[in-house]
Order: sequence, then structure tokens, then C-alpha cells
Amino acid sequence: MLTLVVVLELVPRVGFVDERFLPPFSSMVSALAQQAGTQTFWAALGATLTGWAIGLIIALVAGVVLGIVIGSIPVVRAATNSTIEFLRPIPSVALIPLAVLLWGTDMKSTLVLVIYATFWQVLLQVLYGVRDVDPVARETARSYRFSPLTTVRTVTWPTALPYVMTGFRLGAAVALILEITGELVIGTPGLGKEIGVAQSSGAVPQMYALVIVTGLIGVVVNLVARWGERRALRWHPSIRAEVS
Repeated sequence: MLTLVVVLELVPRVGFVDERFLPPFSSMVSALAQQAGTQTFWAALGATLTGWAIGLIIALVAGVVLGIVIGSIPVVRAATNSTIEFLRPIPSVALIPLAVLLWGTDMKSTLVLVIYATFWQVLLQVLYGVRDVDPVARETARSYRFSPLTTVRTVTWPTALPYVMTGFRLGAAVALILEITGELVIGTPGLGKEIGVAQSSGAVPQMYALVIVTGLIGVVVNLVARWGERRALRWHPSIRAEVS
């Protein structure tokens, strides 16, 4: 990281790159300090984090519930397999024209992109987790006439939880990427929109300062997701082995 900072500081100063297009790192930090003193910056940061959190939560809940239902019922799994394989590869950015047509530059437009992209990350992981349930454990629960909810709680969920946490970790990163992308392309209020405004107005240091902020948010999101994964799976052999 220190090497990257030194390179970003020296490359424009020695003339390898025009400072108009890549200012020194110190200029970016100075611009970031100025941005941090404005209400506009904090409002944009709050809008980005709000959209990211709402989209992630909705996608996580929907992915877990539908993943368990679809994965636990063979008929439903067979009936939905082709639909999932058709919808999953569609890139979220392809929905931008439709989202703008329906909601304009409202937060809902970006929220649709975030939910759509994150949902598949979670759903597929949950389906893998349900598929990984021990058939003997499933048949034992059936022999003892466990209710569907009891079977999910005692048999399916412990096996699927590591997959759910993987989906959460991947989905958290994807949700942030789509949130920033939606704001940048659609113009939804947030850091992405501020980056676009700074770029179009020629405020290059401010633009890079905001890019640095999005990168720092990504690092924090990844650390929090990994911390949550370790907390939720502290009983799991892989986590116990890693800790020891």
C-alpha cells in the first residue's frame, strides 16, 4: 500500500503523467480533507451506504428464503432450474434503461440493480448449501416425522450456513459495486453521482478523492463481512482451525 502511495505521488511530479489527469496523491488527500468538511460529501456518503445496506438486506433475505425452498423441494428445483440459468447471466447494468424508464433517477433505480446482482450471489450459494445436506440426515429427519421448519432449522440450516455466509460476503462487495455504478450512470444521489459531477466539471483531485473513499468503503465492507462470517461460523471446523 505504501508503495502505491509513493508511486502515485512521484509519477505525476516527475512528469510521467500530466498532473491534469493524475494529480499527486497529496493533492488527492488535500481534496479529500476539503470534501470531508462539506455537508454534500456526508449526504452523498449516507445515501450510498443506505442504498447499499437496503439492497443487500433485501437480496440476502430473498436469496436465503427462496434458496432453501427451491433447494429443499425437488419438483420446484427442477421447475425453476431453466429459469434461473436464463436470468442469472443477465448483467445488472442491462436493466439500467428499464430502471430509468420506470423510476428515473430515484434511489429505486439503483436499488433494483443492487438487489438483482446481489440476489444471484446469495441464491446460488444457498442452493449449493442445501444440495450439500447429508442424505442420511435428511432421511433421518423424515423418519422421525420432523416438521418442515424443524428440518430446516436442525438439518438444512447448519449445513447451508457456511454457504450463506459466503454468499453474504460476495454479495456485500457486489452490492457496493452496483450501488456506485448505478449512482454514476443513472445519477442517483450518492458518491457515484459526485464522482461523475467532479469528472464533468474538471475537478480531478476531488474526483480521485471520492474514488479513494469508495475504495476505503470496499475495504471496510470486506473486513466487516469476514468478521461476521467468523462470528457466525465460529463452531465450524474451518474457522476453528484458522483461529487455532
